[in-house]
Amino acid sequence: MTAFATGPAAGFIDPVHAAQRVFSALMRAMAEPGRVQPLASDLVPPAPLSPELAAVALALLDYETPVWLDAALAASPQVAAFLRFHTGAPVVADPGKARFAFFADGQSLPPFQAFAQGEPDNPDRSTTLVVAVARFEAEPLTLAGPGIDGTRGFGAVPLPVDFAARLEANGSAFPLGVDLILCAPGAVAALPRTVRPVAHPSVRA
Repeated sequence: MTAFATGPAAGFIDPVHAAQRVFSALMRAMAEPGRVQPLASDLVPPAPLSPELAAVALALLDYETPVWLDAALAASPQVAAFLRFHTGAPVVADPGKARFAFFADGQSLPPFQAFAQGEPDNPDRSTTLVVAVARFEAEPLTLAGPGIDGTRGFGAVPLPVDFAARLEANGSAFPLGVDLILCAPGAVAALPRTVRPVAHPSVRA
């Protein structure tokens, strides 16, 4: 379990090692899109920021990474204060200027095109969407792409009803597009822009 400091704005007790553990889980998730990875977090951030969203934020954000918050997170001044205190990341109002965007409600995801898509010479200058979901499911989507042997079943709720179409359009724009990190209680999965939904399952990994 990840240790955290006590106090009104509690963060990791051992920031370096705790951030390394979270970062390793995220790298495994990115390397195997759609495969759920454990992500233990005992952080107690201000609501509605979940412990898993907070752990990802503390592992990835710093003073040079502009962050955008969805309406639910932005409505809590304590959330922005928590992120600024522990990471120094500036909170921006324009989603197109954010390197990371955090969502307390996966169902309310704006169109992916609202966020930075990267540039032809610098596709990494895009936004990574970090999204809280209630749980992961095995089957609603069938994914293919690098890091997947054949195909892989994947699902998470709640997400927008047109999520598969969004994922298809996002993959079609490669090397531009956004990457997604989905956080459920105790777990994380990633859907980088290299992944595509497919209509007919073959051999699942």
